[in-house]
Order: sequence, then C-alpha cells, then structure tokens
Amino acid sequence: MNLKDFRKGDSDTTILLQLFSTFFKIGLFSFGGGYAMIPIIQKEIVNKRAWVHKDEIIDVLAVAQSTPGAVAVNSATAIGYKIYGKKGAFFSTIGVALPSFLIIITIASLFARIKDYKFVQNAFDGIGAAVVALIITATISVSKNSIKDKTDILLAVVTFVSVAFFKINPIFVIVGGALYGSFIYLYKFSTQANKIKEKKWLKNDAS
Repeated sequence: MNLKDFRKGDSDTTILLQLFSTFFKIGLFSFGGGYAMIPIIQKEIVNKRAWVHKDEIIDVLAVAQSTPGAVAVNSATAIGYKIYGKKGAFFSTIGVALPSFLIIITIASLFARIKDYKFVQNAFDGIGAAVVALIITATISVSKNSIKDKTDILLAVVTFVSVAFFKINPIFVIVGGALYGSFIYLYKFSTQANKIKEKKWLKNDAS
C-alpha cells in the first residue's frame, strides 16, 4: 500500500496521525524490543491495516536487521517512508521510539528505589519468559514466508549453527546471505538466458 491506497478524502494530517498512532501502539506494547516486536508489527501492519504485503515484510525486516540501529525503529522508518515518504518515515519513527523513551525515563527515576523488591524481580522474570515466547513466535511466522525450499532450510541451519555454536559474527552471516542470494539470482538469470538462446538456435536451425 502507498498514499493513493488510503481512503479518499483522508488529509495529510490524518494519514500521518495513523502512522504515528499505529507505531506508538507497537512501541508501547512490544516488550522485549527487537525480534519480540515482529509478531505485533506483522499483526498491525500486515494483517490489520494491509500497509505491507506479508512477503514484503520479510524484505523490510531483512533491511532493518542489516542496517545499523534497532530492528523495530528501522522497520518503522522503512514502512513509514513507503507509505508517505520522508514525513511518513519521521512520524513512524517517532511513534515507535517515543513509548520506550517515556517508559525508560520513568523506570530510571524509580528503579534504584524498587529494584530490590521481590515483586519487581518476579515481574522481570515473567517478562523475560514472555519475550522468549514472542521471539519463538516471530521465528515461526517469518520462516513460513522466507523458507520456501530445501536450499533455504539448509542455509537457515548453517546460519544457526555458525552463530550459535561457532560464534561467527552476525555481520559476516548477513553479508554471506546477501552474496548467496546474488549468486543464485545470477545463476538462474544466466541459465534462463542460455535456454532462450538455445531455443532461438533450434528455431533458426529448423527454419
């Protein structure tokens, strides 16, 4: 979706407020940040508002992960820009970052006094467990759209083993994935081009 897909009659202010409020909601209720926010981003942006197609969100997340900064903030910026250019990117980014800013300012002012309370420690333990569940949910959701054949499964397994067991820097893994994708594209393009040339040769020989 882009600007022309919004309801006819929506003003610039209405559209920007929609972007701001949607990402403010995502930022407000996405405990754990990063990958834990993916299920909520997908629900609000893909399923509820259809601003981005379910296949496009994979590309957005890939770009957000491979560029400096937080995944959620980068995703908000990319989606906002897609919807309404620079203004959309600005309002989306402010929307997703503002809740965290306000909450952390509040917690920082109180944490020193309440951190030793038993109920506070228990609350953080519960939040930690919930975040793990959200990350698992995000992994399953993203894998359904991004892993399409045996080669993708193999690449995912190799990547997991490389990072989890061999402690390879994720940056190298991302670069490797990009090179792999480029190689596969060039290989398929070259193969297809050769088939077209072969058909032309056969056609010319037959005539």
